[in-house]
Amino acid sequence: MRETGWMMRLLGPAEIRILANKLDLRPTKKLGQNFVIDAGTVRRIVRVADLSADDVVIEVGPGLGSLTLALLPEAAHVVAVEIDPVLATQLPVTVAERGPSDKLTVINADAMKIGLDDLAGHTPTALVANLPYNVAVPVVLHLLETLPSLRKGLIMVQLEVADRLAAGPGSKVYGVPSVKAAWYADVRRAGPVGRTVFWPVPNVDSGLVSLTRREPPTTTATREEVFAVVDAAFAQRRKTLRAALASWAGSPSQAETALRAADVDPSARGEQLPIEAFARIAEQKP
Repeated sequence: MRETGWMMRLLGPAEIRILANKLDLRPTKKLGQNFVIDAGTVRRIVRVADLSADDVVIEVGPGLGSLTLALLPEAAHVVAVEIDPVLATQLPVTVAERGPSDKLTVINADAMKIGLDDLAGHTPTALVANLPYNVAVPVVLHLLETLPSLRKGLIMVQLEVADRLAAGPGSKVYGVPSVKAAWYADVRRAGPVGRTVFWPVPNVDSGLVSLTRREPPTTTATREEVFAVVDAAFAQRRKTLRAALASWAGSPSQAETALRAADVDPSARGEQLPIEAFARIAEQKP
């Protein structure tokens, strides 16, 4: 964490509950609302995110502002995207009560539907967020695709999702999220997070995931074409690629021809292949 010369007063458990009562807030599973109540955890997230003075952070699901308050002293600007209109209205008030609020922009919107044109002229370079569990993977993939300016990220997600995002070929949990995330970034686990730092306390553990943008594999296939192969390969996880890609290719024999042309064993399974192999297969679609 950089030395900035000023700090925000962070929220603690008592202040979180006072705010929740003021707003008559009842956290909902539908919106994946679990609010961080531990100041040490948000400081840790910001420290591991390794922000620089010129970073513009996009935070999805800021909720009551626990993480937002820790991010503001460390970044050039924070764009907080909040789907709940009550929380989106309260966040600037909470920030202004605790320190300068000129570096905060709040967007009341669904993160799955936003693009660069929706961010009030700001160009995010880092994603740092406690992501709602129910939409974590699609939100990450959407933002990596629609915001090419994102260079890095640190997200807190359900532990099972963290494992899947960071998994490599051959892992039991390697699947569609792992492969698609690898198209955009190097992904790694960045530590566990216990349940008791949240309110309400979730019935699962959480984990931090670090993302570092990299160029996609060199290929003549489009991202959509590559992802279509990934989806087909994992739709029938237990089947060999020859069988799993039969519909995609037109028949099992055509799938085998495409696989051999891509230098992939037709008897292999999707969980054994890196993103580069899926790109080679996509180039061979009949």
